[in-house]
Amino acid sequence: MGTPLHRTLADELRTRIRGGALGVGALLPSEAELCREFSTSRGPVRQALAALRDEGLIGGGQGRRPVVLDTVPAQPFESFLSFTRRAELTGHVPGQRLHEIALRHPDPAVAAALHLEPDDYAVQLIRLRLLDDRPAMLERMTYVETVGRPLLDADLNAGSIYALLTAHGVDLHAARHTFDAVAADALDAELLDVAVGHPLLRERRLTWNGAGETLEWSEDRYRPDVAAVTITNTRGGRGSLTRE
Repeated sequence: MGTPLHRTLADELRTRIRGGALGVGALLPSEAELCREFSTSRGPVRQALAALRDEGLIGGGQGRRPVVLDTVPAQPFESFLSFTRRAELTGHVPGQRLHEIALRHPDPAVAAALHLEPDDYAVQLIRLRLLDDRPAMLERMTYVETVGRPLLDADLNAGSIYALLTAHGVDLHAARHTFDAVAADALDAELLDVAVGHPLLRERRLTWNGAGETLEWSEDRYRPDVAAVTITNTRGGRGSLTRE
């Protein structure tokens, strides 16, 4: 079974927006023009436009021509945790290289964040993430032992850790993200191909399950030339945050 036409049309419009052919503020072709271009009826065209509206890429409607609002789609909770999914949503090819993984006692600060006792073990790993085969981000991840043990036997060069843990029934229910800037240390410099002291965008993430039990503490460091943070605030509602 082939890809539904409305998805193909939406993918094409995302590509034009992301590539700059349709910049922020630009009007999209009319429904009639899109129908002619893609040799289709208004149904698939309207489905495609609705998907782009839901992602926050375009506005308009109710008789007004759609207009480009942003070049980065708003991302659901699952993709916000998953580097692999975010990369795919924004048209990049994700990759990864595991640097190390071990079962060890975490340092006191990480143990405190995960509510672990000094003698408790955790699974810790360092992994380089790639976008289009370029170094993009260095992950330093710590999982409580019961959650992280499947990672010790997994091929972590194969794809998304989030997807792997979800497949094992781990309930990654909510996460708190803190962003700041840090200087690259020696390991960052080596793996991200930057100079020591180079500014990096840092994200610290604490993840817990539906019962409120902490599961993961991670620190991700992004090259600033491949990462950006966008925050959208709405009056009387909850803001949304996306990364590219």
